Amino acid sequence: MNQVRHVPVMLQRCLDLLAPALAEPGAVVVDCTLGLGGHSEALLATFPSARLIALDRDQEALRLSAERLAPYGDRATLVHAVYDELPDVLARLGVGRVQGVLFDLGVSSMQLDESDRGFAYAQDAPLDMRMDQTAGVSAAEVLNTYPPGELVRILRAYGEEKQAKRIVSAIVKEREKQPFNHSARLVELIRDALPQAAKRTGGNPAKRTFQALRIEVNGELAILERAVPAAVASLAVGGRIAVLSYHSLEDRLVKQVFAAGAASSAPPGLPVVPERYQPRLELLTRGAELPTEEEIAENRRAAPARLRGARRIREDAP
Repeated sequence: MNQVRHVPVMLQRCLDLLAPALAEPGAVVVDCTLGLGGHSEALLATFPSARLIALDRDQEALRLSAERLAPYGDRATLVHAVYDELPDVLARLGVGRVQGVLFDLGVSSMQLDESDRGFAYAQDAPLDMRMDQTAGVSAAEVLNTYPPGELVRILRAYGEEKQAKRIVSAIVKEREKQPFNHSARLVELIRDALPQAAKRTGGNPAKRTFQALRIEVNGELAILERAVPAAVASLAVGGRIAVLSYHSLEDRLVKQVFAAGAASSAPPGLPVVPERYQPRLELLTRGAELPTEEEIAENRRAAPARLRGARRIREDAP
């Protein structure tokens, strides 16, 4: 794995969004999804008086990033944790409020590039897909043990797969003959199960099923549902949050949290809105910002990215 080749997605735009909150001495910024440390390194280099706290559930990512960020010494604190554990992490470190939070959701480049992790449908690998390989069930266990109805629900809800029933009935038939353990067999089964018309749209026909399995294995949406409100709550007034998401389910969730924070919670009809009902957030992006064509040409993994930003403008009502 060549770390130098790893290009962080929408890097400059993320730095610009967070910059006004991170220029102050003593600012603390949290990278909730450390990965290979590209965004973290840029944050440390761009804001020389800021302290970084970086989280990742992947031990290998933490090891590689520790090497990369070593020149920054004790300005960088790396923590093995899932991002919904942010409040606990900050409490353990004795940090009250922070000035910046960054999420770069989805699968890290390292996980996609390491063939033995089973994230990528383009190469044959064990069906693991766990971001933290020390915990939880693998994708193979999900495929081999979940009831058919539950598999259909997962493919529909997390993969937005219209052909979920057809794919699951083929999976159930096949797993009775032999349990699934490698990705190539699953990819082939999906190709065979889909009608011709469905194969002609949207890239690799296995893409949606692999996304659904990965989300289920890692509990991604449930974790994100807790993590984004927790991150907003951890911001000091004036603090900023930037979130990069890679599919509509993640983006919708982020949009809902930001929109709720930026709306008044006052009962309708009040002539004057009391302070406790005033919005807590100001939106920094109009809708979701997309990567430029140049960036996509340079880094194809940026193509599906959606970036949203918000600024904390007042405390929660007591």
